[in-house]
Amino acid sequence: MKFMLMMNGGADSYDEYLGWPKDVRDANVAFMQALGARLRASGELVTAAGLAAPARARRVRMGADGTPQTDGIFPESKEFLAGFWIVDVPSVERAYAIAAEASTAPGVGPKPLEIEVREVLGSHQGL
Repeated sequence: MKFMLMMNGGADSYDEYLGWPKDVRDANVAFMQALGARLRASGELVTAAGLAAPARARRVRMGADGTPQTDGIFPESKEFLAGFWIVDVPSVERAYAIAAEASTAPGVGPKPLEIEVREVLGSHQGL
């Protein structure tokens, strides 16, 4: 079964991250790289990526003239997707275990990250 594990943050999360002490940022990056390496080695990682800051995001729809129309990011959005993993695991419990481990990434403050876990539809049927 495939699951998407999503790391969300507020609009100011990117600036906050850049303001972390260098040793904390380095520890965070090392943790994420090690987690990715372990998941790749176990064959569970399909893909993973961090995303650009929300200020660089655009919402796109088809315009009346048939061309893509873009709108800038909407500041009233409270949370943005900051990064994700797609894993292929035998059970939702394993996806939860990976998400729980990811939530312990080093950072500033005592609160662990919250990782949203969602099944990729049709993944258990080979679609």
